[in-house]
Amino acid sequence: MIDHMAKKSLILLALDPSPLLTLMERTIQAADFKVATAHDRAGLEKFVQEAIPALMIIGEKFADQDGLSVSSDLLERFPTLPIIFYADQDTTGLAKFVLKAGLSGYLYSPLNEAELVDEVQNSLKRARNLGDWLRSEVKRTTSSLAEKAKISEAERAQLEAIIANIQDGVIVMDENQVILFVNRTIRDNFNLGKAAVVGKPLKDAITNGDLHALLSRSREGSFKYHEINFDDGRVFNAQYTDIPGIGAAVTMQDISYLKELDVLRSDFIHTISHDLRSPLTAVLGYAELVERTGALNQDQREFLQLLQGSVQHITSLVNDLLDLGRLEAGFDTRREFVHLEGVLQYTLDMFDAQIKKKKLNLTTEIAGNLEAVRVNPIRIRQMIDNLVGNAIKYTPEGGSIRVSMFMQDKQTILKVADTGPGILPEDQNHVFEKFYRASNVPDNVEGSGLGLAIVKSIVDRHQGRIWVESTMGVGSTFTVLLPTQG
Repeated sequence: MIDHMAKKSLILLALDPSPLLTLMERTIQAADFKVATAHDRAGLEKFVQEAIPALMIIGEKFADQDGLSVSSDLLERFPTLPIIFYADQDTTGLAKFVLKAGLSGYLYSPLNEAELVDEVQNSLKRARNLGDWLRSEVKRTTSSLAEKAKISEAERAQLEAIIANIQDGVIVMDENQVILFVNRTIRDNFNLGKAAVVGKPLKDAITNGDLHALLSRSREGSFKYHEINFDDGRVFNAQYTDIPGIGAAVTMQDISYLKELDVLRSDFIHTISHDLRSPLTAVLGYAELVERTGALNQDQREFLQLLQGSVQHITSLVNDLLDLGRLEAGFDTRREFVHLEGVLQYTLDMFDAQIKKKKLNLTTEIAGNLEAVRVNPIRIRQMIDNLVGNAIKYTPEGGSIRVSMFMQDKQTILKVADTGPGILPEDQNHVFEKFYRASNVPDNVEGSGLGLAIVKSIVDRHQGRIWVESTMGVGSTFTVLLPTQG
């Protein structure tokens, strides 16, 4: 149902040109909103100088910049602007980053049109109801609390009622960190009850080492965020905000569920690594030993081969799950400067036998001016292996594969093109999702459905971009952009 209060509100889409942008435009316009687009930082700046939109949706990567950084810059200047963050995939860290940045909400691939409209309407509604508005309003209190002596008692009471009843915890202090106001959430979480804390120094009124550490470091001007831990296991993300003429404020958001997800993710990785992979390795070892116990008849040999193939397939799937889990959990932090042309050539040499077996025509174009790139060499090789391996797998016998690598705008660009069957248009926005297999992939083509998801995660961890262009019956081209110092 369309919210008629928001009808014809202007929605700004700050996303790179793509089928996704077209889909968003069409969907939002169909919901009776006005839509404008910005494809680069200059266009975005020009737009917001001329007219502030009712809401903005920004992509994870916008014009080769980090969407979160761009959003933070905008919120510094336009604190009441609701911003929805669009990510290529959902991760545990995504929600935490979005919350920490003070954004209104987030969406992620695959895009659901109904969810898109709901998120837009809900964000606008929250902005009107002053829910999300408060986190930014505390930042710019110069127009409210900063004018404390000038506003009426009725206005002050209205503002305090709003703060008192939101779910986020709020503490307002003067320049000496004497408490001016705490809301109900703060009283509940610190077990203050009806205790008289207004007028007391915060360090005396609330005993919590993490909160005191935030205040101490924030005074130095270099530390604005801190996690507040409670004895019962709850974790809050706290943000410190200076208020000119008043003092400061601390806002707190409960992120306990995000921490629980991180623990579950780590437990999952540990379980798979130790409790599942080890038995599979043992089964494969015993199967190999069977062949050494004596001659096998034809049926026994076939059954043994089927067993070995199944175990190897499951082991490969487990390894892919482990890789994806480590990547999404942020375990792979190693970085060093690597010449990618050497990594690419190693991969091509490794696949040489397969290329010759399928009689494929391989063409390589590697520029001579490539700069070293700061990457995790193991993961980057894994990415290239997956892309080249997929091209070999899906290109029919006698087909062609073209691999190129060059520099452009201080980025290394890798292109892997094949003459395979192509990817249907409706599948192209989903090929990087976990366990997704294109609808035209034959059943006899093996794969876990995780290879491209791993590739996408590796690229994302290096602040790069990846996309696919494909034409049915012609082939597909995968393009990767990696910054020189990722």
